[in-house]
Amino acid sequence: MSDSYLPPKVWVNNTNGNNQWASINRPDAGARFDRELPVGKHPFQLYSLATPNGQKVTILLEELLALGISEAEYDAFLIDIGESDQFSSGFVRVNPNSKIPALLDKSGEKAINVFESASILVHLAEKLGQFLPQAGAARTQTFNWLFWVQGAAPLLGGGFGHFYSYADEKQEYPINRFAMEVKRQLDVLDKQLAQNTFVAGDEYTIADMAIWPWYGNLVLGHLYDAAEFLQVETYTNVVRWAKMIERREAVQRGRIVNRSWGETWEQVPERHSAEDIDKVLKLRP
Repeated sequence: MSDSYLPPKVWVNNTNGNNQWASINRPDAGARFDRELPVGKHPFQLYSLATPNGQKVTILLEELLALGISEAEYDAFLIDIGESDQFSSGFVRVNPNSKIPALLDKSGEKAINVFESASILVHLAEKLGQFLPQAGAARTQTFNWLFWVQGAAPLLGGGFGHFYSYADEKQEYPINRFAMEVKRQLDVLDKQLAQNTFVAGDEYTIADMAIWPWYGNLVLGHLYDAAEFLQVETYTNVVRWAKMIERREAVQRGRIVNRSWGETWEQVPERHSAEDIDKVLKLRP
């Protein structure tokens, strides 16, 4: 382990080094440059990137469309966080926190900005009446697990994922600390899924859509290349659930929207109609 770090008396932002994310992030909020967001023709305007948080919303939208709910039609515009698109004046008006995903709901008399992935999921599920039980224990369980992932995923992503995959130096203590927590979270999920078909019970809900992009992708080997390191195969119920969700056509469609990397058949940087996804999926081997 490297020499002990002694924090200075007053913290100072250090932008030295070649780490892309260290040079982008700053301790202040707000717009850094003026640029309006593009606007399409559909009721919902999504500004996002196909990270796990972004996949949550596009999976829900594609599931709604799969049910024949035309009111869920949407335009999805790519926000390249590596190029600081999230700090444009237009994006900050939709999400003052400068994080993806962000949604502009133009279906009513006045446009509504919706940000934070869980808030967007609830907004769409309630508005269109799907994937969120209306009352009782089933609704409470869905919220329990939706809020669980909002608190848990930052420890997987910003914690384990950062130090295991993105940090300039591999450090034993933070990797071990967050690996332990991620394995504990997987065990929580595994025990829950041992008793239930889906995370919140016997019904497929927005809780599954919120959790799968993080923990489903992790155990399927699509996140951080850490499946062997974390021994994810031991969480048999999570693996069973992850594979079941992955087989859903709407999930396969939603996970590639606003994606600009990977195989050709999984890149749909912008989506304005079903055909934008159809023509890409035709390239699947």
